[in-house]
Amino acid sequence: MPRTKEMFGRDPHLGYWDVMNYYFEIPYEDEDEVDDEGKLINKGAEKARPSKEHRKDPIVQMGLLMDSNGIPMAFNTFSGGESEKTNMLPAISRAKKDLDIERIIVVADRGLNTSDNTALLSGKNHDDMKNNDGYVYGQSILGANKEFKAWVLKQDDYKIDKETDKDEDTIIFTHKSRIHAKKVTLKNQADKRSATYEIYQKQMGYYSEKYAKKQKADRERTTEKAKALIKNPNQYTRSTSYGAAGYIKNIKFSKSTGEIVDGTSLELEQANIDEEALYDGYYSIVTSEKELSDSEIRNIYKGLWEIEESFKIIKREFKARPVFVKTEDHVNAHFLTRRSLKLLRM
Repeated sequence: MPRTKEMFGRDPHLGYWDVMNYYFEIPYEDEDEVDDEGKLINKGAEKARPSKEHRKDPIVQMGLLMDSNGIPMAFNTFSGGESEKTNMLPAISRAKKDLDIERIIVVADRGLNTSDNTALLSGKNHDDMKNNDGYVYGQSILGANKEFKAWVLKQDDYKIDKETDKDEDTIIFTHKSRIHAKKVTLKNQADKRSATYEIYQKQMGYYSEKYAKKQKADRERTTEKAKALIKNPNQYTRSTSYGAAGYIKNIKFSKSTGEIVDGTSLELEQANIDEEALYDGYYSIVTSEKELSDSEIRNIYKGLWEIEESFKIIKREFKARPVFVKTEDHVNAHFLTRRSLKLLRM
């Protein structure tokens, strides 16, 4: 860490985390290794699961942790059949140990915003609790409970501020926030969710007219695709109906072929479309850092584009995919060399 800090100015207090999947040029999945009693010993790395490019190749997933200067701190490769939600905390713990970090605030998108990832990082987060790690997460509004949705839509509490962005342009920032005691339920030793308690977090809602226009345009395109699918279901499969399937009632796919089963019963799910329209332009971020201002929260979260851009560079310029190696050591070495190339380019 001292040498990296000297060369690149490492700042480990904020850790930006994201996950990407990489496809392998092999026609089969890795088999799991089991003992004589059938107990899992080692999970095969290359597993089939929905790729973000909707490919059918076996994939491995990679989680990347970067500091606020865009310098990689740690990465973790894991099976394509595993949930990305459970692989963040082990990488965070390893990075803290290896880099001698006392406290880190993890910044991640709403896909990583789970009860376990939130509570295990910050604890219950009472005012008298110190030295726990922290988080800044995106928060799904559509996936939230009724109380949270109602709070987001309530207009009385919003403030409208004028701010100057990094390009010296004036922007309108419409926002509000609150400190809220959120109930979470965690898994016990038997892997059952039974332990329920409250964690304290700052919740911020904000509105963007530009974002509202984008969401409306995206939804209208998806709705037109859904209508076309209903009209000609035989022309679509699970992969080609991506996005539109959520707007269609009674849609089912064949597990073996991915084709739509019984296209005669398909109907437009207008209720889902109408509900989405209610939240056009609204976004929410939640954090353990209750003393941060709304503007600080938003600016920290915007830093996620750095890690997303890093993935694009790795895939495009350094040819991190497709992957032709197979063993776990070789897979890790493959991605490690790509990370090293990124540092050398900086």
